[in-house]
Amino acid sequence: MRMGMRLHFLTSLFTFLAATCYCLQAEQNTAYLSLRLEVERAIKLGNQYLTEQANEDGSWSDPEHPALTALVLTALHRSPQGLRPPQQDQSAKGLQWLCAQQQADGGVYTEGLATYNTATAIMAWLATGERQYHEAILKARAFLIGQQTDWGTPQSIDTPYDGGVGYGGTYKHSDLSNTHLALEALYHTQALALDRSDPQPQLNWGAALQFITRCQNLSATNDQAWATAADDQERGGFVYFPGDSKAGKKAHKDQPTALRSYGSMSYAGLLSLIYADLAADDERVVAALEWLGANFSVTENPGMQQQGLYYYYQAMAKCLATAGCRELMQTDGTRIDWRRQLGSQLVSQQREDGSWLNATSRWWENDPILVTAYAVLALEQLHQTL
Repeated sequence: MRMGMRLHFLTSLFTFLAATCYCLQAEQNTAYLSLRLEVERAIKLGNQYLTEQANEDGSWSDPEHPALTALVLTALHRSPQGLRPPQQDQSAKGLQWLCAQQQADGGVYTEGLATYNTATAIMAWLATGERQYHEAILKARAFLIGQQTDWGTPQSIDTPYDGGVGYGGTYKHSDLSNTHLALEALYHTQALALDRSDPQPQLNWGAALQFITRCQNLSATNDQAWATAADDQERGGFVYFPGDSKAGKKAHKDQPTALRSYGSMSYAGLLSLIYADLAADDERVVAALEWLGANFSVTENPGMQQQGLYYYYQAMAKCLATAGCRELMQTDGTRIDWRRQLGSQLVSQQREDGSWLNATSRWWENDPILVTAYAVLALEQLHQTL
């Protein structure tokens, strides 16, 4: 009898918990319903604009940079509405053009920026979900792995730039932007490589993590002299590459050459730590989240103002969505609903024709095709979490 009462109690408890969770989920869905509908409309209009801007040969914007086409293709294929008939034809033409840009070494490029173009092409092929692109992806993966730098003894870390990935070619250092894009492509296609019977090349993830760590303003883990002390406001953020920050330098009582952390690279840095499978309680992850919470903004790229703003938006959305982070915490304990703030900001900035544009032209953000692709991708990442 006592056992029967206990079973009845547990059944009632589970029923209550299930109903409570359902109500909480329904309440959350209702709370974000308006935002979700606005985001879906903005994505639809943005992708319509992008479809209409295709070049005759199937590319978008400047054909010398295949990444521009790849970003648009990824945006089209990630749409929650799916591909519409005009977009299906344009996508097929664009994918055919993108495949034609793959070189004998596996890279996707015409002249320069091989890492950026190749990593972005992988994500476009992956977004289609089609097996016909697997061979192209594997060849491109091998090329990216070959881009990992080691200027000293093989398999050693002799310079601050070893272990990272740069633009390739004549560039003599790695940077966090290219590294995080390469890691993103490799991380999301790792299962495809492991599923092969023939051996596939593998990245030296330990060396990559060392490079990422050397880009973070955190003296407890970064062995570079410029890394800031624990009490500094730059602590936890990231710079472009060891010893250099696009946000410049700042005076510090103990370190006159301290480097400023800035928003886009800090999201790229945290995302790279996630790809390297660091635990949520790792000091580097915790410090990065603290900096991002303390410097949160949707009106500027912290430390860079309007420069690279839409790259920043995309980095924010994919980083926090990948991390499963629903809210950021500010230093005073205030919770930041980044999805609502970012979504509302992007929706409000969309132009009448469905495009977006940054008035500050640095890093090609005077190109409405590039900026619109960034904005749509950010909204699609955000939409998946709602």
